[in-house]
Amino acid sequence: MKTVIRLNLLKFRTSRLIETNKPARANVPYKNAQQIGIIFTVEDKAKHETIKNLIKKFEQDGKQSEVIEFLPEKKDNYEFKFNFFTENDLSFWGNIVSVDALKFIETPFDFLLYLDTSPNPLILHLLARSKAKCRVGRSWSEGHPYFELMIESVGNVNVLAETMYNYITQLR
Repeated sequence: MKTVIRLNLLKFRTSRLIETNKPARANVPYKNAQQIGIIFTVEDKAKHETIKNLIKKFEQDGKQSEVIEFLPEKKDNYEFKFNFFTENDLSFWGNIVSVDALKFIETPFDFLLYLDTSPNPLILHLLARSKAKCRVGRSWSEGHPYFELMIESVGNVNVLAETMYNYITQLR
């Protein structure tokens, strides 16, 4: 019951943020981009490898990347390579209190990629608070307030990551 209350408060806070948080958003030409953020929910080893491969591509392009993951209960944190937050970082009043998550959303990334195939309310809250210039995510009917660029993808996370990379590298 306590978790339901916290999630409902979080959803309410998120809807308010969508209305009030209006940082300067823009599609940055990829060649000018310097910082890229990646946020995702931990699922399995394959998704972890997909994220690592995407980071390698950005590094080869001379871009800096920062990653944060949401770690659900009873999931493995592979390699402890990325900063993470959990449901325990959600206060009773529906505030995310993770220092790593709060630092991440304050970073003015040129691109912030959300690599989940279905929405996670905790990550949506971070996306609504984010200072990123261009937020990129998978397309779904309620996704418009969270993203400047939405990607149609019917495949798995690997396909989504590849498609996102292909689209943003084409931005001029």
